[in-house]
Amino acid sequence: MPKPYRRVIHWFRRDLRLTDNTSLLEALSSAVEVVPVYVLSDWSGPHLWTGAKRQKFLCDCLTSLSNNLAHLGGQLIIRQGNAISEILKLAKDAQADAIFLNEDIDPFGKAIEADLIDKSPVPVHSFQDATLHGPTDILKGDGTPYRVYTPFAKRWLPLEKRRPSGRPNSIETPNNLDSLSLPTLSTWGLEEGDWELPKGGEKAAKIRMNEALRRRISDYDDFRDIPSVPGTSRLSQDLRWGTLSIRDLYHKAVKQGSEQYLKELGWREFYFQILYHFPEVLSDEFNPDWRGLPWNDPGKNFEAWKTGQTGFPIIDAGIRELLKTGFMHNRVRMIVAMFLTKDLHIDWRLGEQFFAQHLLDGEIASNNGGWQWSAGTGADAAPYFRIQNPWSQTKRFDSNGEYIKRWIPELKNVDPKQFQAPPEDGQTLAVGYPIPILDHGEERKKTLETFKRHRSQQR
Repeated sequence: MPKPYRRVIHWFRRDLRLTDNTSLLEALSSAVEVVPVYVLSDWSGPHLWTGAKRQKFLCDCLTSLSNNLAHLGGQLIIRQGNAISEILKLAKDAQADAIFLNEDIDPFGKAIEADLIDKSPVPVHSFQDATLHGPTDILKGDGTPYRVYTPFAKRWLPLEKRRPSGRPNSIETPNNLDSLSLPTLSTWGLEEGDWELPKGGEKAAKIRMNEALRRRISDYDDFRDIPSVPGTSRLSQDLRWGTLSIRDLYHKAVKQGSEQYLKELGWREFYFQILYHFPEVLSDEFNPDWRGLPWNDPGKNFEAWKTGQTGFPIIDAGIRELLKTGFMHNRVRMIVAMFLTKDLHIDWRLGEQFFAQHLLDGEIASNNGGWQWSAGTGADAAPYFRIQNPWSQTKRFDSNGEYIKRWIPELKNVDPKQFQAPPEDGQTLAVGYPIPILDHGEERKKTLETFKRHRSQQR
């Protein structure tokens, strides 16, 4: 059967793989030649919503993608600048008959897609790829979106999930198109740091997935809250950049029989559909009852939190892990986020932005959802009166101090039992380590009073 197009563009965005890439496979089945392209953003220097670690990981992903395409006979075209302008210019240069892409879900990506469709002189074909179900596939009986996770999950879990497709055998790309070199950190005016980052790219992502499936997923419910052991999948950055297919991961996880892990994938989809239906959460509290809450000025306490110098070992260990690796264990993320919002009384939006600057995944929906959950303001959030005690959380989830000692070398010779309760007034746990910057019990009382007062004023 003849193909409907002679030449088309596939625009890579958050789908930096060849296996089970919905749009890419559709493009290959629809055209004789496919032009794979990635458009680099053109900002330079420090950025409010990303950072050098994530860009370094992206560079790895693009290098891997370029090599994989070359092995199949194709070429990854690199452009830089305004995404719409560059795609339309490439379409003209390549004399492309159509543009193929996988859909984004966040409002920024959706706006770009709408702009492209509006301005493109050739057809634009978009496909669902980043999630197991589209954001409008699972609605309540009255046609409105779910706001609470549990009823959403009851609908989501039993639904049949599309199975992964294959991997292309060959790609034919014209060889007369201009392309920039693959990016390095200097592309954005950034510098290397003393980091411990995982390798980016499809091959590395599959290795991590297979390791997680072999060792972690079956015991996920037993070890997922223990930060000192590799008890979580550690695949968030691979799903974010699309070097791993969510369908491939899901169906392999089903075979392992871990319903708890599948529910965690459900949280990811829940937050995606929240962001899709309620994009205002990026600027406002999801729960309107908590809009207008008073927050403290960030000041020196925020700096202590951002640098892992609060005097609360579990908090400081989490921040230092993030700064070094671009990752923070999920249990520790909750403790760290609640500490910022309910002990330091600092706006969750500042914490969300800080995480976005340092996380390798930087998944907008999950990051926003997690922060609003911890602050007590979000969809299906922890109630405002749930305030995690960093000392008791340490006793429960890092009782031997292994996680803390890994990330805070100043405390390597300290009895881990001392991490489970505040030191005597004015004392430090070790030379060179700060005394706690606050009294958790006192700050907890302030939070309860603030939320109660605000709620009474709303009535």
